[in-house]
Amino acid sequence: MNQLYVLVSNRIFLSGLFGWLIAQIAKMTIDYLKGRTHSSGDVISTLLWKTGGMPSSHSALVTSLATSIAVFHGVSSTFFILALFFGGVVIRDALGVRRSSGQQAQVLNQLGRRLSEQELITFNPVKEVSGHTLPEVTVGMVIGLLVALLFSLY
Repeated sequence: MNQLYVLVSNRIFLSGLFGWLIAQIAKMTIDYLKGRTHSSGDVISTLLWKTGGMPSSHSALVTSLATSIAVFHGVSSTFFILALFFGGVVIRDALGVRRSSGQQAQVLNQLGRRLSEQELITFNPVKEVSGHTLPEVTVGMVIGLLVALLFSLY
């Protein structure tokens, strides 16, 4: 039990957790204001699982972690270097790979539906994964940076 307390009281852990949580709450709020949220289930789903959209919680999380590690361990520490490269991969994936695969899935689903309507094939849609735009990633990074700086002052 003492180890759990040590974990949840660690400022780097809290910085990452709150960076992600604040970004997800912002995403949930934006979805609600845009009329994309219709039930409490939608709210919970957005808060816990939704990917894509404004802001990027992935970018907020990894930026918050890297910034907190830089503050508490220094930019020359192995931990910071690991967090920096890990964050770069996560952000690159959010911008590129997931976004591209989501766009490809949309086109495949459109094509599959058309062929299915013509009774040429039986079609089961593929999952459309949402990636992020540069503004979504940038806002997520700003949230992560601000959260990390707030936790470093505490």
